[in-house]
Parts: sequence; C-alpha cells; structure tokens
Amino acid sequence: MAVTEATQPRTYGNFRKPRTSGLRGLSLGATLLLFAGLIAVVLATLVSVWAALVLGLVLVTVLAPLALRDRHGRTLMQRGAVRLAWRRTTSSGGHQYRSGPLGLTGYGTCQLPGLAAESTLTEARDGYGRPFAVITIPATGHHTVVISCDADGAALVDEQQVDIWVAHWGQWLSALGAEPGLVAASVTVETAPDSGVRLQQEIAANAVLGAPDLARSMLREVLAAYPAGSAQIATRIALTYSGAAREGTSRRSVEDMALHIGTRLPGLTAGLSMTGAGTAVPMTATELAEAVRVAYDPTVASLVEEARGSGGSGLTWDQAGPMAAQESWDHYRHDGVFSVTWAMTEAPQGEVFSNVLTALVQPNRDIARKRVTLLYRPHTRAEGARVVQQDYKNALFTAQQSQVGQARDDAELTAARRTTEEQAQGHGVIRFGLLITATVNSADELATAAATVDNLAPAARIAVRPVYGSQAAAFAAALPLGLVLPLHTALPQTVRDSM
Repeated sequence: MAVTEATQPRTYGNFRKPRTSGLRGLSLGATLLLFAGLIAVVLATLVSVWAALVLGLVLVTVLAPLALRDRHGRTLMQRGAVRLAWRRTTSSGGHQYRSGPLGLTGYGTCQLPGLAAESTLTEARDGYGRPFAVITIPATGHHTVVISCDADGAALVDEQQVDIWVAHWGQWLSALGAEPGLVAASVTVETAPDSGVRLQQEIAANAVLGAPDLARSMLREVLAAYPAGSAQIATRIALTYSGAAREGTSRRSVEDMALHIGTRLPGLTAGLSMTGAGTAVPMTATELAEAVRVAYDPTVASLVEEARGSGGSGLTWDQAGPMAAQESWDHYRHDGVFSVTWAMTEAPQGEVFSNVLTALVQPNRDIARKRVTLLYRPHTRAEGARVVQQDYKNALFTAQQSQVGQARDDAELTAARRTTEEQAQGHGVIRFGLLITATVNSADELATAAATVDNLAPAARIAVRPVYGSQAAAFAAALPLGLVLPLHTALPQTVRDSM
C-alpha cells in the first residue's frame, strides 16, 4: 500500500522594515546630534556646571520630539509637522474644492482635485492593437497605465493551486525591478454593491418574444432579489513609469512613453495570467474616467452602467472629478458621500497564510464601498543589494549594543541575514504599503465603518491608522492614478528620513 505524506500548509513572512543606522531607534541625524550635544555638555562642565545643565536641558528638549514615538512609530516631530501643515492648508482654503459651472478652476469642468489636478489622459495602442489609457502627472514626469483583471478567486480551489498562484505573483513582482523605467505599481481591489443594471441589460438582450410566463416571472424575481445581497469586485493594477530624461536627451514626451509602455504591455499582461488574476486587459480612457468618476460620486454608478450598456457614456478626463469636495482632519467629503482612508503602519509579524488578506478585501455589509490598495516600489538589483546589506549591518549593530542580547534583536538579526541570502540568490526586493478607503453615504455611518476596519485589520495581521490631515491625498493615492506619495510631500527626502 502506497502511503503519501500529508503536505503542510505553506506560510509566508519575513516582511521587514529596514532598521535605522542610529542609536536605539534614533535616526542617524538624531544620533549625531546626541553625540555632539554630549560633547558640548562635557566641555561646558569645564567652564560652569550651570552652563552644562542648561545645555543638557536644551539637548533633552531638542531630542525629545525626535526620540519619543507613539504606538505606530511616529515621532512627536512628525506629528507636529502634520499639524502645522494642516493648519496652513485650512488657513489658505486648500481643504475645499469647487468645480463645475460655479467653480473657480477648469473653466466649468470637473477636473480631479488635489495631487491629480494637473493630470492628463491620453490613449494609445499596445503591441496587440489593444487601446490603453496613459495618465500623465506633469509634476513628477510619471506616466501610468492601468490593467483591469478578472480575478478567479480562491473559492473551491486546491491549496496547491493557490501556492502556485502566489509563487507566480512573487515572480511577477520581482521582475518589476528589472522593468525599464518602472518606478511604482499598485493593486486596487474595490468592492461595491451591485446595482443589477448589468444583469438587467444581459437579460433584456437575450430575451425572446413568446417566452413562457413562468420563465419571465422567474427572471423578474431574479432581477428584484439579486442586487439586494450581491456585490461587484473590481481589481486594477496600475504601473507607473518615469519619463525622466535619458543621457543626452530631454524629458521623454507622452508619445514616446506611450510607445514604450505599449511594447511592454503584452508581456506584462501575459505574466499576470499565471497569477490567478484571470483575464488581464489594459483599461481604455473611457473606462478609466468612468472608474474615477464613480469613486468620487458612487451615486452615479448605475447611470454610468446604463450609459455603457447603451453604447453611450463617453466620459472625458475633465469630467471625472467631483463637483465639490471638502477635506476634514479625519475624513473626506466628496459629492455627498464621506470617505475615510487608513494607512498600514506595521506589516504582518511572523508567518502568515496565503489568505491573510481575504477578510480585508472581500465585501462587507457595513461599508458601502471599500477600496484596498497595495502600493509597491521595486528596487533594482543593485539598490536591493545595498538596502539589504545596510539593513543587516544596522540589525547587527543594534544586537551588539547591549551585553545581554534581547530575543527580539536576535530575531531581527536572523531575519536580516535571511533576507541578504535570498537577495543574493536572485530574489527581488520591493517596498510596499497598504491603504484602505471606506466610503459611506452619511456622516453617521463613519463610526460604523471605522469600527469595521478596526476589526478587519487585526485579522489581516496588520496595524493601521487614519491618515489624519491628509485624507484627500490618501484618497487619491488609493485610486489607480499612479501617484507616488513620497514625491509629493512638502518636506524634502533628507528631512523626512532624519525624522
């Protein structure tokens, strides 16, 4: 009798946030400031004890905002900078947006607000002759193409097949580091109630005259009951390319970038077919404008579907934005609905299974429209090697700071060493984040949506917090627009790293 060994469920993990190169969690700049301050205090004791005490007090006052952190890892200086930026925004009226005939921007159009206000949309064709839309952000010189996927889902699928999908997805992400000109990618899973318009159009298109009364009665009951408990799930992958100037040339034009992206799309969409993403096709300009329009005003979802079914719609990019929007400290109001966006502050600790995000991305009855977006920024092979080596050195330095080693520091050192070994074997290194946007119909439902997300996040083994003071920017970043948030911050990169 042949005996087969039961296979153990595959687990995933080793999600690492690179350690700082400073002392006891401080940044490098704060550590240098601490050493310089201590030297100044020691020298001041040669002159006057009181002068040394004053310098010591000043040093503690300066370093406290850099050293004290909340449970999400944010320093007092970072929180204070957000407060000051929010006060400046409200004092200048930047938290309010009005468009349309009574608006002050766009000459009566409904252009997108905030970070995507200057974006443009063009359409080209890829190597297969398929039309695809290109979003251009002039401020950063980025060009984004969006791929629509019809994911198969993991219901009634063998665990072995799921593992194969995950493996191919990991390979696809790893290959992004070698993709010419690619700077960022995102995966957006959006759930919303199904209006039933598509089913109604499908039945109307296939109905025949003289059908039995029983069949027509049954279909009427289906049309009446189906939308009540059903939901539609849309999966979109945005790929952002840089149009930066090459050596000896100026910044690449939209036409050049469209040609470059068009030649890469067939291979990228073919690679997605092995990841469980189903049929992957690039979105056209009209489809992308409709998706963004519905995100800002969900009440027009059924109207957009009806127009699309009748061969109409034809929304343009300057009609995709809201008529009015107003940002508050903890939520965002746009065209009569309310949204709150959370950002991930801690990745899953330890090992997780492949379905760790299932409850987070699936439809929820307490949230009218939910959007979960994974943000990726791949490293090139050279950058990845430098990052993991520096992280290993920092973890080793931290573990050697105390004579009695701590178990957490030893585990961090082991994980960092494992990461360097995997990178040396050819695995890719990629930065990632996660945004969750919940949209409800009234302000009274915001508390229920917040409680629901607070329950879903621990089940996904992640820690999240609302994006206080930047709800409008976070809402736009959760859409498949290709916004790379670190390039839109008011503080320079060096200042943010030191904080």
